[in-house]
Amino acid sequence: MDHSKHIPLRADELTEATIDGAVVYGPDDSKIGTVAHLHGVGANAQVIVDVGGFLGLGAKPVALDVSRLNFMRDENGDVHATSPMTKDQLTDLPEHHH
Repeated sequence: MDHSKHIPLRADELTEATIDGAVVYGPDDSKIGTVAHLHGVGANAQVIVDVGGFLGLGAKPVALDVSRLNFMRDENGDVHATSPMTKDQLTDLPEHHH
């Protein structure tokens, strides 16, 4: 997927309603997780990403600062994110407990 043609989200668009369920892609453009929810707002927010699992079962929730993800809209208006981290690197992070 060519993310260079996608429109970055503005800071005021980084809300739970906008990014909930967004797919997160790693550096090799493979799916590495899905946004489960958001803690906080703005530059200090934390995005909880479900990593691994199959069909939503067995996924590990991890917390990332919103600044570590690049959220954007594709040509169809669907929101997704890219990360410089791999799936293995995300899986190695501590599990987020609600």
